[in-house]
Amino acid sequence: MTLDLRQEHPRPGNPRPIVIIGCGGIVAAAHLPAYRKAGFTVAGLYDLDRARAEALAAEWDIATVHGSLDEALATPGVVFDVAAPPVAHPELIEAMPQRAVLLLQKPMGLDLQAATRIRAACRARNLTAAINFQLRFTAMMQALADALAQGRLGRLIDVECHLNLVTPWQLFPHLLPNPRVEILSHSIHYLDLIRALLGNPQAVLARTMGHPDTKLAQTRTSAILDYGDDRRVTLSINHHHDFGRRFQDASFRFEGDRGAAMAKLGVLLDYPAGEPDELWLAPKGGPWAQVKLASGWFPDAFIGPMANLQRFAAGEDPVLHTSVEDAWHTMALVEACYRAAESPGTPVPRD
Repeated sequence: MTLDLRQEHPRPGNPRPIVIIGCGGIVAAAHLPAYRKAGFTVAGLYDLDRARAEALAAEWDIATVHGSLDEALATPGVVFDVAAPPVAHPELIEAMPQRAVLLLQKPMGLDLQAATRIRAACRARNLTAAINFQLRFTAMMQALADALAQGRLGRLIDVECHLNLVTPWQLFPHLLPNPRVEILSHSIHYLDLIRALLGNPQAVLARTMGHPDTKLAQTRTSAILDYGDDRRVTLSINHHHDFGRRFQDASFRFEGDRGAAMAKLGVLLDYPAGEPDELWLAPKGGPWAQVKLASGWFPDAFIGPMANLQRFAAGEDPVLHTSVEDAWHTMALVEACYRAAESPGTPVPRD
């Protein structure tokens, strides 16, 4: 089987400089390495903690550290990369200049109410705005999407996301006070990917819960997405399988009526060091073949949302794939999962 599949989004022909708002760990670990690899220019940084921004600027040879948010937002002809905490997103969006171009770190606010406020502010200010959902831009998922477009798997009829591993939640202390954790901060990636491939489900059944080993509100999730009678879509997420590597897993299984695919999300195994991503394809009745992947999720996939945003703003792309309009529906699915988790199950009949 020939495995000639597209693995990356095209780069913009004439990329704009980038001003980053917020200089937390994800910027140092993923945004800046990705932008350097792509050849994007970071023109300036701003953070409430100026010392942190200055240290990052020195490390990455960035010329400008802005002294205030107003100063940063007054920079003309740039794309704003907003990597601030989601609680700050609505007010930051409302401060944006008219017709600004910006990429907003996921999630799109802390709940659907905030997402709706963000969407309304983007509309009112005529912003070209996207959310930084990167899983759909990974090499493995770009290749999978291309395989689906070529008809290699036929119509998808069974999709399963299965995580059984150990996540070092101690790296994310800011999540401790949050009433919503696992779905909003982690499984949102899988829900967004599923939406990208299958569209919006009709309904959802879900449970999300914590674990005795953590004070976080939730770190385990089970969900069933309702796509009709002939399509099964499930998520089984456990971040506490602390019993060695042998039975740990981070995978997506896609089965169609003509073929199947298995994807390994390597970065989640022994995070943040991770393992290589993998993608395997098999035609119905045929052998499995591994797709040679050009890159992994971190940091390479962070190029994709920025490249798509820049190309869309320049008229080079007809679709802004993770626009706030589209991302609102991912937030609606997240909201539905939490509402389902709070709803009572069907009682078991008693004798």
